[in-house]
Amino acid sequence: MSAATVREASRGVRDVAESALAWAAAHRDAFTLGDDALAASGEVNRTWKPLGELAQVCATVIRRTAPADPLHTRARDLLAHAWRQTGQGGLFLALQRREPFATYPLEVYAAFAAAGLRHRGYETAAATVARTRGWRRTEQDPTRRLGVLAAERHSGITRPGPADAVRDGTWLGGLPEPWTFEAPSGYALTHVVFHLTDWGRAGPDGVPARLAEYLTQWLPPWLDTCLDAGLWDLGCELLAVAASVPGPLDPAGFQEAWQRLAAARHPCGALPETATAPDDDFAHCYHSTLMAAFAATLTHVHLGAQGALG
Repeated sequence: MSAATVREASRGVRDVAESALAWAAAHRDAFTLGDDALAASGEVNRTWKPLGELAQVCATVIRRTAPADPLHTRARDLLAHAWRQTGQGGLFLALQRREPFATYPLEVYAAFAAAGLRHRGYETAAATVARTRGWRRTEQDPTRRLGVLAAERHSGITRPGPADAVRDGTWLGGLPEPWTFEAPSGYALTHVVFHLTDWGRAGPDGVPARLAEYLTQWLPPWLDTCLDAGLWDLGCELLAVAASVPGPLDPAGFQEAWQRLAAARHPCGALPETATAPDDDFAHCYHSTLMAAFAATLTHVHLGAQGALG
């Protein structure tokens, strides 16, 4: 594949990243934590989850782009906004006191910690709870467990026992028959890769060769299946995985997928979760739009490296 072809594919991917982050910046108020963020009856999926995902994506964009890059500047600005929403980390300590054995505060906090934003008081309190038998024996599916282990590491918490056994217990770790792929397993496998690569920040070395080979073979047909079904959100996650495993990307092989996702965007830059999702409704497009920014950034960086070598 010529360097010119790689650069041409990279330009289209870059446009998706720019429009997605521009939409997030224009809708930053929708990521604001309200009074219900600490309420016992508050809906985590409508408060902390969007904020945490914004922080996670921005932390990766910041890590994978140069400081002079407009994508870097915009992501840093959005991350600063998200951190302010947490009271510079103080709300995590309040959450931990209300729900000491809930893992979601630690998982959200880890995204900020990955970007160097820390609250020592929260980390001390979280570490105290993490030493209990109750915390370490919380029953979780293997993919979620990988995420919690990664969050613990970012917060300075370590626990005995190899993480490889947890990884191998996931759907992806078992190298299942490819025809058993469906949407839930698709989301599970993408998150296994995200946890192994620290959401694209640590590079592909965390993905074992046997998993990388399996993914390289089966990602293209799975991606086609998802896009044919209008599953834009999952399609973005699969593209992020493709850019996160060892080995070169085939620009021609994935160019059509990016063109389809670009065409599915609303004029404002938002990408709906599915082809049937309501137009520009925050709840049904924020995650897919963030995943578009995430996948496009990783792909753009990967293709840029290939172009430089080509």
